[in-house]
Amino acid sequence: MTEEPRPMPLPAIEVKDLCKRYGSVTAVDRVNLTVERGEIVGFLGPNGAGKSTTMRIVAGLMPATSGIAYISGIPVAWHPEEARSHLGYMPENNPLPEEMRVTEYLRWRARLKGVSNRQVAARVDEVMESCDLVRKARRCLIGTLSKGFRQRVGIADALLGFPDVIILDEPTIGLDPHQIMAIRRLIKELRGKVSVLISSHILPEIEQVCDRVIIINQGRIVASGTPDDLRDEFMPETEFLLIADLSALDVEAILLPFEPKVRVVNKGVVPSGNARRFVVTMPSTSSLAPVLLEKLWETQPGRVRELHGVVPSLEDVFVAATRRSWEMKTKIKNTGATPPGQP
Repeated sequence: MTEEPRPMPLPAIEVKDLCKRYGSVTAVDRVNLTVERGEIVGFLGPNGAGKSTTMRIVAGLMPATSGIAYISGIPVAWHPEEARSHLGYMPENNPLPEEMRVTEYLRWRARLKGVSNRQVAARVDEVMESCDLVRKARRCLIGTLSKGFRQRVGIADALLGFPDVIILDEPTIGLDPHQIMAIRRLIKELRGKVSVLISSHILPEIEQVCDRVIIINQGRIVASGTPDDLRDEFMPETEFLLIADLSALDVEAILLPFEPKVRVVNKGVVPSGNARRFVVTMPSTSSLAPVLLEKLWETQPGRVRELHGVVPSLEDVFVAATRRSWEMKTKIKNTGATPPGQP
């Protein structure tokens, strides 16, 4: 007897053709995105790109002009209360009552979120432990807490109602490096337990904690994938750091078949002697470093000190993706062409 296939679990978040207009201004323009179960997804974009608007619509705090958002398969606009029961949300500027103590506030919030009276104390203790609030902040007035601890209280609040999904809008904004590291560790510990959609302007943080990245610009999704996938898509050139007893003209002549761009850089310490430090840029080719090293070594034996690839940062990818979208919009405007995806 053949076993029937099990139905695939519904995505934690699913957004289809979402639009938000304010008069003649389109803030969100036919956005489609998905966050799978247990996945941590970074949501990036310049100021005014539509990140917070999209997140507020998904959280049920703002109506869309058109399109639909689902939380755990539940349409947010049609069943807002049911959808929000699966969601924890922390806004960018998290409003907290400064006159309440942390435990008092979280117990009050737990009751508002439908946690049963017999579970409230245990659940509050659990999320406070997860957010490292027990030792230093348990009985403190919220108004006396540092920015970092206030952010932890906000994340603890988001976790209270046993959500499937949490949305964090700029959770590390205004924090010092130590506080950022603490929030980063906390978010990493959520992997596999809940699904997380997180926005941030601190791109190295996003790369360290997220499984996948979505980039929005001018209200449209312009890139989606793992950081490595986006590097392959948006960075058509590869950079290599070369330290060698050669001139820039020598390097260009030796590597001429690879169409290199060579520039001397002064950053960093180079070995003693006549060695110079170069950045060599050329069209991307997989496993190119050994080929280059062999070519340099054969031509100038003993004069090459170091050669290794330079991995583009997520910031480089972000700039390339947003620049491409701006250039495409300008081209469409100037030529009158039809935007992609539009009839």
